[in-house]
Amino acid sequence: MSTPDREERPEERALIEACLTGKRLAQSALYERYSKAMYQICLRMMVVPEEAEDLLQEAFVDVFSHLQSYRYESTLGAWIKRIVVNRCINRLKSRRLQLVELTHQELPASPYIEVDFEDQLLKVNRIKSAMKSLPDGYRTVLSLYLFEGYDHQEIGEILGISEETSKSQYSRARGRLKEMIKEY
Repeated sequence: MSTPDREERPEERALIEACLTGKRLAQSALYERYSKAMYQICLRMMVVPEEAEDLLQEAFVDVFSHLQSYRYESTLGAWIKRIVVNRCINRLKSRRLQLVELTHQELPASPYIEVDFEDQLLKVNRIKSAMKSLPDGYRTVLSLYLFEGYDHQEIGEILGISEETSKSQYSRARGRLKEMIKEY
């Protein structure tokens, strides 16, 4: 029985099959299709461009090595994104990612970063710069939640922490980000 993804994405299926047979042009096309978006994920999570590039390459080695295990249960992009995020998290864990356990309930008031500047526009570069300065744990949870769309339960499972710790890290990261942006 074929899944809706197979029926809706015949060009993607053909690309995957060509990659599985070792066709270099197909592998290059798959890389070109997804590498820019996946690099942005790596960069948000890792901050250092060279490290992001290394992780991107490692992730695509994993993609091509495990492409035969892709089961069309999600989009190919979502499957690749999961590999990329896992690579980044593993690297951060190898650095002994420091996550502070929740000692009392700290729930974020809003899932969005709210900054009150009297009619002053907040520039994207300010946020990017401030995000780079956040500790790894804060930046990872903030990125997974705000940019990658994971909920706190999923983040907890990915990082091996409780859902409450994820919420706490997010809340603290958001607060620290606000402070840093105001300092600019």
